[in-house]
Amino acid sequence: MSGCSKLWDSNHSNRMPSDSSSVFLRELESGLRSLEARNQRRSLAQLNGVNFCSNDYLGLAENAALKEAVLAAVSESPRVGATGSRLLSGNSPLWEDLEHEFAQFAGTESALYFSSGYAANVGLLTSLLGKDDLVFSDRLNHASIIDGIRLSGARKVIYPHLDMNALERELLHRANDRGKKIIVSETVFSMDGDVAPLGELAELADRHGAGLIVDEAHATAVRGPQGRGINAEYEPARSQVAIVHTCGKALASAGAFVCGSAVLKEHLINHARTFIFSTAMPPYMAGQIRAALRLAMKMNEQRAELKLRAERFSSALREQGWDTRSSSTQILPVVIGGNEETIAAAEFLQREGFAVRAIRPPTVPQGQARLRLSLTCSIAEPDLARLTNTLNAWREQSCRPAAAWHA
Repeated sequence: MSGCSKLWDSNHSNRMPSDSSSVFLRELESGLRSLEARNQRRSLAQLNGVNFCSNDYLGLAENAALKEAVLAAVSESPRVGATGSRLLSGNSPLWEDLEHEFAQFAGTESALYFSSGYAANVGLLTSLLGKDDLVFSDRLNHASIIDGIRLSGARKVIYPHLDMNALERELLHRANDRGKKIIVSETVFSMDGDVAPLGELAELADRHGAGLIVDEAHATAVRGPQGRGINAEYEPARSQVAIVHTCGKALASAGAFVCGSAVLKEHLINHARTFIFSTAMPPYMAGQIRAALRLAMKMNEQRAELKLRAERFSSALREQGWDTRSSSTQILPVVIGGNEETIAAAEFLQREGFAVRAIRPPTVPQGQARLRLSLTCSIAEPDLARLTNTLNAWREQSCRPAAAWHA
């Protein structure tokens, strides 16, 4: 044993936690018990059965061609670690080429890759907004957008979900406010599965001199021509500041791109802290994303079938009296309400062979606990019918009439 090791051992081997650390740990334990008492404590677990929790909408995570492409990318990569941030030693021509290709996919001048969708939204919003600026955000926007706004220090207006009249009233009311104005919205909302009216958002932004940022996370590779997202279904908006596309869902990879002008890209390289201070992803990941993107662009048939299945499944659930909100996508909420009832429903479905999780507050509003069902191309049609029947069986067992579950 070295001298340093002996010194460390003699000084620390018998050390007991200090009073302050014991108090700290007791506070943490108390907080966890409080969550458990409210049926809000989360845990890591491996679910088995037909997977309704996956965001692998096109089934690319198990695609043989993509697996082969990943192996080739690792084999051809100069190294398997990035070794540093993009601004230090982690840059590579592979990333620059991919960013150019992804910008073409998104229909923008440039794109910049971030290590996650969360890092992309936080980096984008904190680098664009300051305390003198004003941001208008849909009430059901994702946590990464909420946290990006909070960390930016900008003044915020939270408008009711998809309420364009309320948004316009707020824009008119604050017409003379100083600073930049930005509207930010998801395109497909991750908990209700409904879709933002991008045409109206763009029109409002243009009319009131605001910029528009949209997050395509759950639409990337699933919606729009060649899977280019819902934004691609509309004429480019003059007000468009940025589009965020995620790679960790339907593209079965990791990270996200902020797509926009060349000036925006340079701004982010110089100001987005989640980019500047993050170690780059390994170069072979660029090869995986490129292969996934090229495969996904050709999967029009799978996209159409997924959309059709989602429509049929949603219709079947609603006919049986289940509240699926206003979902029109592959994300289908089944709102049950109470935490305990929702957990009971999830556990019943799990015992019957379905990988389903209960989504509870604070992820969703109080009293709107739900089962969040993600449909993918890997789920067979008979499994959808069996899930509907199993849900009905749980409801009958719990002695509640169908009307009690219908919003």
